[in-house]
Amino acid sequence: MKYIRKALKNYRRCLMTNKADKPFSEVAATPENANWERLTARSSALYNRADDVRSPFARDYTRILHSTAYRRLKNKTQVFYNIDNDHICTRMEHVAHVESVSSTIASNLGLNTELTKAIAMGHDLGHAPFGHHGETILTKLCQNYISKDMKFWHEKNGLYFVDKVELLADNYNDYKNLDLTYAVRDGIISHCGEVDENGTKPRTEFISLEEDFKEAGQYAPITWEGCVVKLSDKIAYVGRDIEDAIQLGFIDDEAKHTLKKMAQANDINAINTTVIMHNLIIDVCQNSSPEKGICLSDKFLSQLNTIKKFNYDKIYNNERFDAFKKYSELVLSQIFETLYKLYDGKHSFESLDTAKRYYPLLISSFEKWLAKYCVTDIVPAGELRSEALNCENIKIYGSLETNLIYAQAIIDFIAGMTDRFAVKLFNELISY
Repeated sequence: MKYIRKALKNYRRCLMTNKADKPFSEVAATPENANWERLTARSSALYNRADDVRSPFARDYTRILHSTAYRRLKNKTQVFYNIDNDHICTRMEHVAHVESVSSTIASNLGLNTELTKAIAMGHDLGHAPFGHHGETILTKLCQNYISKDMKFWHEKNGLYFVDKVELLADNYNDYKNLDLTYAVRDGIISHCGEVDENGTKPRTEFISLEEDFKEAGQYAPITWEGCVVKLSDKIAYVGRDIEDAIQLGFIDDEAKHTLKKMAQANDINAINTTVIMHNLIIDVCQNSSPEKGICLSDKFLSQLNTIKKFNYDKIYNNERFDAFKKYSELVLSQIFETLYKLYDGKHSFESLDTAKRYYPLLISSFEKWLAKYCVTDIVPAGELRSEALNCENIKIYGSLETNLIYAQAIIDFIAGMTDRFAVKLFNELISY
């Protein structure tokens, strides 16, 4: 009963806030913002419909929603590889949690919820299969086959995918690049939730996102909405990962007791991660201001960091992941190496075709991938050429002039996969 009264009190406080001026309304990414034109700029103009009622950011939201990269999130690992368990959080569910947390905060603070939702929706499109360990594997492959200084990180890959890889059909059914707004693209590459900081404020410079970002978390987002998503990402994953860990037996009774003490550090009524996440959201809404930034109070920041450390100690670094890590590396590296040895310059399609009788699904899938991003001159006549001609996108692989370009094509192909599809291809490799 005491908890219910507290919840009602918080709800009434939110209603009162909604009636008052929102603290961030004057700095929100709205048409009144002095940088509106730059925030909504695209690399090329999208097709228009005379009766369209959506804002630029709302269009980005639906473009991401309809992308194949977003659909594949439902079968990509969040933390736990468990493709046959319907109740374990996938990357898509995590994205939904971030969207929920961030839009609640943005609405309360007076920020643009359409921009917030679009960034949240697209923030993890660059994730590899097998979660963060997939990033580690792809980094090794990049350094072995492309450049020893190259690192695969999903924020950068997310920008790369929405800029040059993901395609959508226009009114004439021609497939083109997504061409998202600057603000959404910026929110994707700058969302890194692994950096421990408080009081995040947007940067002022409109930098080249593709060229200037060299590492995750290097720059703050350009918008307050992007700052909200960045903190919301941490709130969402810290809370939800614990639920899965308990369900799968990663947390013993002693650890559960420790977790309970941490959960109730600021609220004796906190009984589960849902309550913890609620308290963190309310705390952000109460403490953030344009002067202080998007922030938590000291006591809730301490609680969040304590729980995050608990997650690393008891979950992410748990030795039970060792078998999964070895298996996922075997799966992805074998797919890469099988395709890489078939490189033959602009004749690579012919070389790939020789292996199709052994690996029909792997080869046909990769051929279709290449056809979309190579110049049509090197694509074989027939179904592949027809598909290539239907794509009016940036031809990022050209004529496959070098083995470095070809290696990048395989990395992109693998990065876009779901866990399930990668395992299916691997099983084909070991079936005789």
